[in-house]
Amino acid sequence: MITLLNSFILIMIIVNIMMMMAIILSKKSFSDREKSSPFECGFDPKSSARIPFSLHFFLITVIFLIFDVEIALILPIIPLFKLVNFILWTKISFFFIFILIIGLYHEWNQNMLNWTK
Repeated sequence: MITLLNSFILIMIIVNIMMMMAIILSKKSFSDREKSSPFECGFDPKSSARIPFSLHFFLITVIFLIFDVEIALILPIIPLFKLVNFILWTKISFFFIFILIIGLYHEWNQNMLNWTK
């Protein structure tokens, strides 16, 4: 019993020493301004806060959020195929995809998908 306790304490000491050495070895040796500053909304936090906001960056963010929500709404449609009426499932799925296609056409018509402005 004593040898088991001694070996457990020895293993704990070795593991703690190894973790302390890993922390010391993984520290950055130099501080870089770009790497140590937070990246917020495409702005440089060290510069003036009164610069105009990039509408292009905002549109890219909104389109990303829209597509992200679309994927989250489309994924449950697949498992519901076996649980609900086929005709009702088909109508709801086509209606949802029709709304997405209309939204995509509107984004295309407004030149929001033109990334090289």
